[in-house]
Amino acid sequence: MLQPPRAGLSPLSDDAFKLSRWSTAETLVNLDEQGNARPGLATAWTRRDDRTWEFTVRQGVTFHDGTRLSAQAAAGALTHAAEATPKPRILDGVALKARAEGDKVVVTTGGPDPLVPHRLSSPQLSILAESAYGQDGKVNPVGTGSGPFKLTRVNGTTTATLDRYDGYWGGKAKATGIDVSFVPDGTARAAAIRSGAAHIAEAVPVSQAALLRKETISEVPMPRTNTLYLNTATGPFKEPGARAAVRVAINAAQLVNGVYEGRADVARGLLGPALPWAAEGRRALAERTAPADAKGTSISLATYSDRPELPEIASVLQQQLQAAGFTVTLVVREYAHIEEDALAGKFDAFILSRATMLDSGDPVAYMQADFTCDGSFNLAKLCDKDVDRAVREAATTEAGAARRAAILRAEAAILRTDAAIPMLHERVIQGDATAVADSAKDPRERLLVTLDTRLK
Repeated sequence: MLQPPRAGLSPLSDDAFKLSRWSTAETLVNLDEQGNARPGLATAWTRRDDRTWEFTVRQGVTFHDGTRLSAQAAAGALTHAAEATPKPRILDGVALKARAEGDKVVVTTGGPDPLVPHRLSSPQLSILAESAYGQDGKVNPVGTGSGPFKLTRVNGTTTATLDRYDGYWGGKAKATGIDVSFVPDGTARAAAIRSGAAHIAEAVPVSQAALLRKETISEVPMPRTNTLYLNTATGPFKEPGARAAVRVAINAAQLVNGVYEGRADVARGLLGPALPWAAEGRRALAERTAPADAKGTSISLATYSDRPELPEIASVLQQQLQAAGFTVTLVVREYAHIEEDALAGKFDAFILSRATMLDSGDPVAYMQADFTCDGSFNLAKLCDKDVDRAVREAATTEAGAARRAAILRAEAAILRTDAAIPMLHERVIQGDATAVADSAKDPRERLLVTLDTRLK
């Protein structure tokens, strides 16, 4: 796997997606390929009113510690997430409460929220056994999930081990277990596929794809955008004209063709080709801010090395910005050693590979987290009343065409600030040994080893 755990595999963090990709932790709701809500640990749900939803808990489910799934256990897990500090990203701006009523979990929100089922599909709202939740607020997923594979051992940020859980409610997994290694070095991940040391490798670097046998790689358009975030709170990019100067200086096609060898798509907005409706409904932006003269302005440009293309992107971008008149200092570290500084606003510009539908299968959660005044992942430190209004409108619009139109209006409001400049949309390359069958190629990066994954 690409990144080691950042928070001890807590499901309240981004580590939740590892638990999901290993099929060890499950949610009340799942999403199908089109992003529609489907039964998970809940078999059905109804909406009582605009703030209240009722979910029927699946019967016959046992957790890996031998206890049974109940409405009370599910409500307790959701309550723990809602009261956590910090909250899981999926609950940004959402006041959520859960209680048990018989075999049902009743979920209420502080305001109207048409996407509650989609929210509950986020791996960050996985339902674990009551024994997972410590009095100190920490959550331990070892031996407390409900999926077809039981997490039995975690060796820090190096390895993890899962065994098949034969008591799984959905049937017996075809693989006997999963041995996980965390390998941030992309060349090493690709080499593990070539040598046969690994059966599956996440995120094979573009530079390594040509070195692998064609039948061992798959290329999937992802709802992931390589974006340049500009610090709007301090430094030179407080000025809209300076941000606009960066926007016009960037040649995204050079990045796609040079660094990604054509295995990416030039960004026309924050949302890429993995969401066809975005391209169909997007309108050209009018009244863009005029670029100012860079005049040798000194800026710091940072990114992380876990994704091997990003340092190359940063190097090319440094040249493009210097050609536009900026003086650019480059900072590159592993993600675990740079995230805190990035969130604290210590860089003028930061390059991030960002999943735009990671949580709810809907881009609004990403927009709330990254671009609103109270967003928990607001690298740009953006606080704009027009953006907040547009994102709020999208968040309260019912699912369907009207919501998609509202999302595109929010995207336009964000782009108009030039606080975030989308450069390209990635196509993630996955490596699979020829001995492997039915590993998942999931655009939302929630699934990898499933009930059906096996060795031939």
